[in-house]
Amino acid sequence: MGTPLGDFIRTKRDSIQPASLGLPDHGRRRSPGLRRVDLAARAGISVEYLTRIEQGRDRNPSIAVVNALADALSLDTTERNHLRYLAKITGGECSAHTHPAPPRRDVRPSVLQTLRLLEPDGMAMVTNRLGDILAHTTTYESLTRGTGLLDTGTPNLTRYVFTDARARTFFADWDDVADEQAFDLWLAPSVENSEWLTAELAPVAGPEFTHRLNRHVVPHRGPLRLNHPSGPELRLLRETLDLSSDAQQLVVFLPADERTAQAIEDLRHRPHGRLRTIS
Repeated sequence: MGTPLGDFIRTKRDSIQPASLGLPDHGRRRSPGLRRVDLAARAGISVEYLTRIEQGRDRNPSIAVVNALADALSLDTTERNHLRYLAKITGGECSAHTHPAPPRRDVRPSVLQTLRLLEPDGMAMVTNRLGDILAHTTTYESLTRGTGLLDTGTPNLTRYVFTDARARTFFADWDDVADEQAFDLWLAPSVENSEWLTAELAPVAGPEFTHRLNRHVVPHRGPLRLNHPSGPELRLLRETLDLSSDAQQLVVFLPADERTAQAIEDLRHRPHGRLRTIS
């Protein structure tokens, strides 16, 4: 049985063209990307040891080996951090000895006060790593009205992206957003033991979700493009404040151009609700 660490290394190896690392092309191969023997040589480890790591038969590679693999794969900073995180959870360093605590769904009063300071013009939401939308401003509600995202009593962005057909229209770059949501689940509290993930989301989200979760694509998080039901395409920049002690994030959305700014202004002047928290 594979491990998150082995899956990531294998997926990253398959995505690398040997020529990009100055290696010769060995011609037609059964699988794409970098050969295992070439990666092992670059990392200074044996092919047998790399095979054990990729197949999940060795779950405790040393820090030196993990760093050597990061160098050999030419990982960027975000990818290196993810590799080290996967090494920790694969080796059991992050596992809880008791039942994993569910993710927090309450929002601290000071965070709610920060949201209120962004009213009435600001677009912002508070979410946890599982994708639960815990609080949002009125303009964020205007931004999503008619899309179905906030229609349930406990809206969840991850579930919406993978199970609601409207999401594929609303998010112009749906594939990128889907990669983001799947990746963030790895950073959720005790995600490897999450009953919500295995019992509730995976069965309804289907194999496409499972595939994205297990291939560990590190998202680039560029501008967010939305096709609003009222007509305009919106381009938004995202600034994210990590609330690490709560395992939550405060995400603020900013217009990326004047056309988007005007469209959002028009949406704001339609009837709307108020700052909403979900308990």
